[in-house]
Amino acid sequence: MKNPTDTLQRFLFEHAPIRGELVRLDSAWQAVIERRDYPPVLQKLMGELCAAAVLLAATLKLHGSMVLQIHGKGAVKLLVVECSGDLELRATAKWEGDLAQGTLQELVGDGRFVITLDPKDGNQAYQGIVALEGDSIAEILQNYMTRSEQLATRLWLAADGKSAAGMLLQKLPEQHEPDADAWARAVQIADTLKPEELLNLPSVELVHRLYHEEDIRLFDAQAVQFRCTCSRENVSQMLRMLGKEEVAIILAERGDIEVHCEFCNQRYVFDRVDADAVFIDVMAIAASDTRH
Repeated sequence: MKNPTDTLQRFLFEHAPIRGELVRLDSAWQAVIERRDYPPVLQKLMGELCAAAVLLAATLKLHGSMVLQIHGKGAVKLLVVECSGDLELRATAKWEGDLAQGTLQELVGDGRFVITLDPKDGNQAYQGIVALEGDSIAEILQNYMTRSEQLATRLWLAADGKSAAGMLLQKLPEQHEPDADAWARAVQIADTLKPEELLNLPSVELVHRLYHEEDIRLFDAQAVQFRCTCSRENVSQMLRMLGKEEVAIILAERGDIEVHCEFCNQRYVFDRVDADAVFIDVMAIAASDTRH
């Protein structure tokens, strides 16, 4: 029986330098896909990327957000997932035509994978280019993590029209390893995971089923939720950056300005009165600063 939940479950091997995480997305995943009619093959890729984003964001203990982007020249043009350090998630995708079944490489074609870490505190964001080496999101990311972080990392990801899920194992640096075979054994056991087990079994039960012969420490589960950061104020700020003259030109041509959020489908419409109010606010702030 399915146990609806949106959680990240961390665990640690007590006698080996290995940490693990399990993520299950039900409501948060539904909030992503209910906003657009994504083809099933694209849903699978998006779900796997969502699960991966949560797993990786959790390992980095971010104060800002992580953005995973796949840009393609094939049928799939764009996949974007953003996950904050508080495990708030949003995602979107763009594609052309009817998507047939195929590997990630076949669907994306000549593409690139970009990871961005945005501290959201005014400091410079970090951006890394991930080589598209592998036929799945899990393969590509674990190759990147092993090279860039110099930490052996393995990922198992699954998604369908109801849920998205994933598991991460990471070998931690340690000079002395009491059990030299622990990492190979942990990965070999995890390789027996079936997608339906990831998608349906509660995390604690899954950890116990896999590693009941190991001494495992479980941490409190963390909640994951869908949240879009778009707002009318953000759009107002964008209009201010365009400038009053440019906004006036757009209004003269179209009558109003409509901005559509690709992540949550929210529409923001600004007519002439709304636009005037945006720039009146700017003038009021400037006048206040001058007086002080």
